[in-house]
Amino acid sequence: MKIAVGLSGGVDSAVAALLLKREGHEVTGITMKLWREGRYMGGERDACFGPGEAEDIAAAESFATKLGIDYRVFDCSEEYEKIVLDYFRRERTAGRTPNPCIVCNRNMKFGLLPKMAAKELGFDKFATGHYARIVERSGRLAIARAADEGKDQSYFLWGLSQEQIARAMFPLGTLSKGEVREIAREAGLPMADKADSQDFYSGDSNELLDTEDRPGDIVTTNGKKLGTHRGYWHYTVGQRQGLGIGGGTPFYVVRIDACRNEVVVGRREDAVSSSLVVRNLNWQGIAETAEPVTGFVKIRSTGKPIGPVTVENGVLRASCDLFGVAPGQSAVIYGEDGTILCGGVIDGLAQSQASS
Repeated sequence: MKIAVGLSGGVDSAVAALLLKREGHEVTGITMKLWREGRYMGGERDACFGPGEAEDIAAAESFATKLGIDYRVFDCSEEYEKIVLDYFRRERTAGRTPNPCIVCNRNMKFGLLPKMAAKELGFDKFATGHYARIVERSGRLAIARAADEGKDQSYFLWGLSQEQIARAMFPLGTLSKGEVREIAREAGLPMADKADSQDFYSGDSNELLDTEDRPGDIVTTNGKKLGTHRGYWHYTVGQRQGLGIGGGTPFYVVRIDACRNEVVVGRREDAVSSSLVVRNLNWQGIAETAEPVTGFVKIRSTGKPIGPVTVENGVLRASCDLFGVAPGQSAVIYGEDGTILCGGVIDGLAQSQASS
């Protein structure tokens, strides 16, 4: 089989390519070039977007040479700016909490990149180093949680279409991170112990907004002023650290009011919800339905799905407390077997709770 593998210069994508080559497939490494020199400053952190990209591409090319596979780089920087970075700016300046990795996966990594590569190379499948699995459920394809629950990345893949999933492969889905690093060490790969990329941007993400500070008030839920902020976009719902309002009883960000330029804080119980609105639902493990769907939810990438929850007509109701429901983030609904049933973008609390 002819397989294109998205190489990042890290250990996961390298081992994915190595395993496929060992299985006898015709493997080609492909990489997106996203960084444009002089546009942003960036920083020193390992990240998907930053000035360290040149070093990562060099590492990927060196690995491809070592493995004896072809390697191509595709310049996607202009599209990344329009699709991912513009989305990030819109959401942050609206007082919402964006998730650029989800948008990048759907539109860039599993969208634009394989389309560009297919025109030039032609291939049967597109593989990545994601920790996730692909399963068939009720005649549909869906992403499922990886064997290594601590490294599971299925949350970031809820936006993939049936066509994208059908073309995808995740060779690491049944392996642990430790096993992947051991395979890399045994193969003598220099990236065997390279740190994981944990961030979207290597520098201060506020630089991407290209906006000046806009001081405003930090207030309690009953309107009492506790301090000031230099821009509401520096905060997210559920945040506790970095509020700068002194000690005593812990406060958490409960709501961001972009129109009033206020960051609203409260006690932990004030940041707990049991119902929320989810828009732009994408259906994977089940076909789109107006009937209630029961499962378990993740409203952030870390942790295990919790519940049970029910989704009906875009309203999610939980039998458990959901802490720090941040508009703009994603709610991903899983079945008991760890398969994604559907996912969407959190638009806010359901009306009955929002008005309480």
